[in-house]
Amino acid sequence: MRLPIPRCDNLMTSTQQKQGIYYALAAFIMWGLAPIYFKLIDSIGALEILAHRVVWSFVFIMIIIAIKKNWHKVQSIFKQPKLLLMLLLTSTLLGFNWGLFIWAVNSGHMLDASLGYYINPLFNVLLGILFLGERLRLFQGVAVGLAALGVIIQLVSFGSFPVIALGLATSFAIYGLLRKKMAVESLPGLLLESLVLVPFALVYWFFYVDSASADLTVNNWQLNILLISAGIVTTLPLLCFTAAAKRLQYSTLGFFQYIGPSLMFCLAVMFYGETVGVDRLVTFGFIWSALALYTWDAIRSSKTKKKSN
Repeated sequence: MRLPIPRCDNLMTSTQQKQGIYYALAAFIMWGLAPIYFKLIDSIGALEILAHRVVWSFVFIMIIIAIKKNWHKVQSIFKQPKLLLMLLLTSTLLGFNWGLFIWAVNSGHMLDASLGYYINPLFNVLLGILFLGERLRLFQGVAVGLAALGVIIQLVSFGSFPVIALGLATSFAIYGLLRKKMAVESLPGLLLESLVLVPFALVYWFFYVDSASADLTVNNWQLNILLISAGIVTTLPLLCFTAAAKRLQYSTLGFFQYIGPSLMFCLAVMFYGETVGVDRLVTFGFIWSALALYTWDAIRSSKTKKKSN
């Protein structure tokens, strides 16, 4: 009796999926724990940290592209003026998102940042319908409606509006939509987005920052390492995310994106003393319900497709 020999392509697919899961876990855990890093340097102003994040991300990405010898991919972008204009827009969105996130974390609004990244996948669904011609399934529509209802109740009943959360969710969702429509790879695109922001970051750093930490030559080495590490904190999870996206289905990858905001929520409540007020609790409740329904519908739809195939 001969034992069935597993096909090489099936083994390769299984190995790639496992690798993809590890990369996805690494990416979203790093994003979820990123507030710990920013809290370590919360004595420094948000704009100064943003300047370091832009500059050192640019340096770190340049090193990676040099190692991978991908300069030809960067050069090809310069031959496409429309693409360069789009990258100018996405760099603005990215800079705004980075700056708002740093300010939110270091100003005691980590729960709002968490809420923003919980809302983000639902915003992605909405933008997919409006701009990519994607159809909304029944339960997806209910999920988006629940999220909207949670925000409306917070606004009407409690007189507060989740500005930070919606700012983060909107900027990152629009950024993702534009990057999805652009024929440019992640790293070369991110390098040029950083390049657009670098002059502004350097001008602010050298001429407008009025703090003792602005001069690296007088800082202690521990602080300088923390500031330079902004590039690694920014780029490393993105590299893992890109690797995961190549190995996993986009729907599968979506299930991992709740790790980040969940870790932020736990950090905010358990370690950094933020309180979940009634208004936030109501909004979080609606968002969590919407995400649970959205996830259930995605699993159900995936199973249906497998059966039909």
